[in-house]
Amino acid sequence: MNEAEVGIFIAFTAGVFSFLSPCVLPLVPSYLAFVTGMSLEDLQEGVNRKATFMHSMLFVVGFSTIFILLGASASFLGQFLRQYELLIARIGGVIIIILGLHLSGVFRLTPLMREKRIHLADKPAGYLGTLGVGMAFGAGWTPCIGPILGAILTYGMTQETMWAGVGLLSVYSLGLAVPFLIASLALDWFLQTFKRFRRWIPVVEKASGVLLILLGVLLLTGQFTVLASYLTRFTPAFILERI
Repeated sequence: MNEAEVGIFIAFTAGVFSFLSPCVLPLVPSYLAFVTGMSLEDLQEGVNRKATFMHSMLFVVGFSTIFILLGASASFLGQFLRQYELLIARIGGVIIIILGLHLSGVFRLTPLMREKRIHLADKPAGYLGTLGVGMAFGAGWTPCIGPILGAILTYGMTQETMWAGVGLLSVYSLGLAVPFLIASLALDWFLQTFKRFRRWIPVVEKASGVLLILLGVLLLTGQFTVLASYLTRFTPAFILERI
């Protein structure tokens, strides 16, 4: 497993942790009801699954577009500062560690505790409206997604090419999108599972903080390749032969 693959793994895991965060997971049914215009009962019974999936997909495309554009912007800026690559990695490592400590609950950064999501009063008008709601969600800055997204963007600035940064944010968006789409197709199962999982949400938040701290330390110390070499030991031989 090389450095790029480790970065992809971390970005995808960060996306999943964003979905499991306290300000996303409990609101998934509300988001689905809002973008589809259906009642919670209809969603649970699987009424018009095709429309539900289409709305969910467009919602995902909307917030993914914003995240990917942010990734492209961060990576593009990083290219202009390539001569300061080592300094950027070190500063980025410190920033990511601070964000990780915030998520872990070691201390709280007041600006990240303020609610900055965009609230829309009415249901979206058709599929185009759903796409717009997804973009509004992506543009919003929430206490939970903000630190994780900020960490991935900071890491994206250290990439050698702009497309590498775009790829990281695409994978991050995928990690957030996949469980959302699964929930949209099986909401009744999701609600039952959520009841059992709810007490673990604070643990997930702290775990995501630990993940960011690990990423920050690796960037700060320049040991990211060491982790990649270590994880290679656990990669099956048939996979190594293909990469």
